[in-house]
Amino acid sequence: MNRNDVERIKKVFQSDSKVLVTTSYNFTPKAVELAKHLSEEYGIPYYNRRHLNEKIREGSVDFYYVVDNNLDLSIRLGDTRLFFHPGISKIRMENFKREGRDFLFDAIRPSSGDIVYDGTFGLGMDAIFMAHFVEKVIGTEVSTHIYRIVSYGLKNYKSKENWINNAIAKIELHNEDMREFISHQQDRSFDIVYCDPMFENPIYESSSLNPLRPFANYDTINDDVVRELMRIAKKRVVIKSLERDNLLDTLSIKFDRVLLSRKNGLVFACIDLDK
Repeated sequence: MNRNDVERIKKVFQSDSKVLVTTSYNFTPKAVELAKHLSEEYGIPYYNRRHLNEKIREGSVDFYYVVDNNLDLSIRLGDTRLFFHPGISKIRMENFKREGRDFLFDAIRPSSGDIVYDGTFGLGMDAIFMAHFVEKVIGTEVSTHIYRIVSYGLKNYKSKENWINNAIAKIELHNEDMREFISHQQDRSFDIVYCDPMFENPIYESSSLNPLRPFANYDTINDDVVRELMRIAKKRVVIKSLERDNLLDTLSIKFDRVLLSRKNGLVFACIDLDK
């Protein structure tokens, strides 16, 4: 997937999208039952999988939710498949245990009793890693479709690794815009506040985030938003960006630490309020 593919798919999604719920082929009764339940919960039609190709040919469906026979949930948009899996969190933890350091860990400086707010939750890859080290992670995800896939995954995913299951159990996710959410939070509500807006100049090739891009929110942040994040934080605010993006240059807020990963160009800009 490249930039043109993503932009083409985003145009489909940003139109008045036609969406439905179905099952995989050779579906089981339990898969059909769950698909019909989600159809009612989401307020979108259910169609038998055998009729899906006809609906696509008619142009009456842009993308669709799929319940497979393992009762996993995903979204299909053309060749793109969006589903929940904490794979990068697992890789990150393996690297952390082997190398003894991680840029996100070094940025947030977690303590076991910390409450973390993740304002731009996405697929939850960073949140799962953070949750291992803290008491709780509260997240917001504004995209309804991403929220549905990820919240379903958080409730139903079972890993062979106990640390992942324990971390997921410490996550609370809300389908809400970050700006609206933080506006009604009290001062110093969270120990650590984390914000990871979509990158301006992402690497599309071989990116695990490509399936998320058509459904993501691309609003950026400004000084006013950062000041609100600082208001609700006790210890620190961490903003994740890319070295080749301009986000940090647009902010007049002074950062106490800026951590740069030369390997992938990730930048973690930290405001330490407990210094």
